[in-house]
Amino acid sequence: MSSERYVVMHRTRYRYAWPVTLSRQLLHLTPRKTPRQRTQAHRIDIDPPPVERESRSDYFGNAIEQLTIAQTHDTLEVFSHAIVDVGAAECPQTAVSPPWEHVRDRLRQVGTAPLLEPCQFVYTSPHVEPLMALARYARLDFHRGRPMLDATLALMRRIHRDFEFDPEATTVSTPLETLLREKRGVCQDLAHFMIGCLRSLGLPARYVSGYLLTEPPPGQPRLIGADASHAWVSVFCPGQGWLDVDPTNCVQPGKQHITLAWGRDFSDVTPMRGVILGGGEHTVDVSVTVLPEHEAGTAELLRKATQPLERE
Repeated sequence: MSSERYVVMHRTRYRYAWPVTLSRQLLHLTPRKTPRQRTQAHRIDIDPPPVERESRSDYFGNAIEQLTIAQTHDTLEVFSHAIVDVGAAECPQTAVSPPWEHVRDRLRQVGTAPLLEPCQFVYTSPHVEPLMALARYARLDFHRGRPMLDATLALMRRIHRDFEFDPEATTVSTPLETLLREKRGVCQDLAHFMIGCLRSLGLPARYVSGYLLTEPPPGQPRLIGADASHAWVSVFCPGQGWLDVDPTNCVQPGKQHITLAWGRDFSDVTPMRGVILGGGEHTVDVSVTVLPEHEAGTAELLRKATQPLERE
């Protein structure tokens, strides 16, 4: 399988109004290994350095870092560097996928071993409530007897048409009912909304966090630090497994989508989350750069991002 290689740099900087005497942080910043993705190198730098640092997997199999920083500080910086190979996704056989009602009914059969894992992505989660209003929206595409994947792609296309990308319209706590009414938001919102639509029909859908290679305008250079984290949806279909769909861009994720982690919703895969003693008010700056290897090869940034990286 052919693949593309990317350099990914994700920097997060917290500035506190008052000194922080103790900080405990949980990081979801390690690219996930999947059938079409492999991490060639990865390192996370932390300043100030932690006195305790543990690497492990969470409930969903995502790699996480758990940190304890005991040094008094008024700035915390976390810089993740990665080199990742990403292959193309397989084209699903949408027309021959089972009718969506059959998938829903199979998931309701208690003890069906192969479907126990996707079953956990059918229920309510902190940011996704399967509302009746979402079911009514989804049923415009999920007609009786329609193949599940065919209906899923139709729903993705309609969300892309109906919603406007607006980074000022929402926060992470904006309810799905408000999103349905206003039809404005960012990739995180559209992912939560589509997951809510699918779950409201009894279908399993999970939230995927990652990065997306963006293209600069014609004739313009690629800007360093101008990219952002991205989010999309994965839906389960018996016989074909998990299918990724990106309602924000109306595409099936391929070589330009880099997967970090997945869970029930954003709360399971927050890139950086923690508790602190002290600090008071704070500001946070996040910058993300995704560079194809052939562009990064001549950049000073590549040298900084790859030496001395830990090799798998």
